[in-house]
Amino acid sequence: MRIQLAQQPEADELLGRNPLALLIGMLLDQQIPMEWAFSGPRAIADRMGHDLAAREIASYDPAQFADLLAAKPAVHRYPKSMAGRIQQLAAYLVEHYDGSADGVWEDVGDGAELLGRLMALPGFGRQKAQIFVALLGKQLGVRPQGWREAAGPYGEEGVHRSVADVVDAGSLELVRATKQEAKRAAKK
Repeated sequence: MRIQLAQQPEADELLGRNPLALLIGMLLDQQIPMEWAFSGPRAIADRMGHDLAAREIASYDPAQFADLLAAKPAVHRYPKSMAGRIQQLAAYLVEHYDGSADGVWEDVGDGAELLGRLMALPGFGRQKAQIFVALLGKQLGVRPQGWREAAGPYGEEGVHRSVADVVDAGSLELVRATKQEAKRAAKK
């Protein structure tokens, strides 16, 4: 299955072949539209001049990395803050997974372990980790025993609740409608 979260072919291609790009896109997916968040890794890679690598990002001068994300058009609404979070994530991956983003989900024993590993990542709370478990299971075939339970409501089949359920422009609109309905219901 082809990743289509950014709704831009070059950005989605990077997300589909570079696990670090996918983790960074998920990290950026807050307070901005989903497509903007998931196109961020492509923008960063283009500005760096090559594919993303955790070791390089972790060792990048923090001020220069923040400037890289803040250059117009900015990668995020809060580029300097997100630059720091991306570097923290990269440093964690270097320390715990030898820089390999897919090391987070390779060889997990079950869904609970996968959720725990994701929740340990800087910038990943429970909800973001559950959504990523669902994304891995639904779109990338990473399905350790108990992954749907670990993903909580995001692991349910046939729903349009999160990025895990976006496979094309139509499903993106369904996810948006579900989120808008949830916001309306929360206001009541």
